[in-house]
Amino acid sequence: MHRHRNAPDSTQELLVTLGRLVDQALENIRLQQARAELGIALQRHMLPSELPDFPGVRLAARYAPAQDGLAVGGDFYDAFPMRDGVAGMAIGDVQGHGVEAAAFMGEARASLRALASVTADPGEVLTCANDLLISLGCDLFTTCCLLSFVPRSGDLAIARAGHVPMVWGTDSGDSGVSLDEGGVPLGILPDQGYPVVHRRLTQPGYLVLLTDGVVEGPSCPIEEGLAEVAALAGAGRGVDPEVLASRVIRVADRTGHDDDAAVLVVRHDDAPDTR
Repeated sequence: MHRHRNAPDSTQELLVTLGRLVDQALENIRLQQARAELGIALQRHMLPSELPDFPGVRLAARYAPAQDGLAVGGDFYDAFPMRDGVAGMAIGDVQGHGVEAAAFMGEARASLRALASVTADPGEVLTCANDLLISLGCDLFTTCCLLSFVPRSGDLAIARAGHVPMVWGTDSGDSGVSLDEGGVPLGILPDQGYPVVHRRLTQPGYLVLLTDGVVEGPSCPIEEGLAEVAALAGAGRGVDPEVLASRVIRVADRTGHDDDAAVLVVRHDDAPDTR
């Protein structure tokens, strides 16, 4: 009987404890949601609201958040004039997720833009951006692929810092993946050099910059994803870059990606004057 009389008190204590745990859980959920919303707002604010126009070049971009909706990452894309009017295009992927990754993404974008006004050499830009990001004292790092393109001559220069290779396609149906040598991601080791690969584009086509969230996931190895994007670029045959960008970002839906995904399509319309 003594045990029975105390039962209501024990039940009440249990209910109070459960109520307290539920309140704590709800508060944690609210904090997590607020943090995710802040990260999304930061990322949207720091990505370019529109892409610039370059003679003979049209650009289109797409971004898809992580499938769980909370793992806000630091994927970024950008396009800007470099020194001497050269067209610069960049894409990158910051390590980690959340507010810190979104903020570091903004620092990386600003660094690339500032340095591109000094030199049109993408390797030099990445070398200086790497040292600048290290000097900021942040523990994060970012991969990056940076292009410089001279539309009037078709001269293209590519430099990569630990990033997914560029994909290309021409209106004649040719396509491929630029598996060129690169360097380490930005923000890890000081005094790094980044090899630059030079090419001349002699016919209209596409350059596709992307992050690994587009082409790699639990149901798709990266080689398979890159091959699918290359096939899309080769089958573009003059479509608007907005159309191709939408086709490419849909590849991310089939890979089962658990990361965010970004695409930047560069359409170079006219064959350059090589006379």
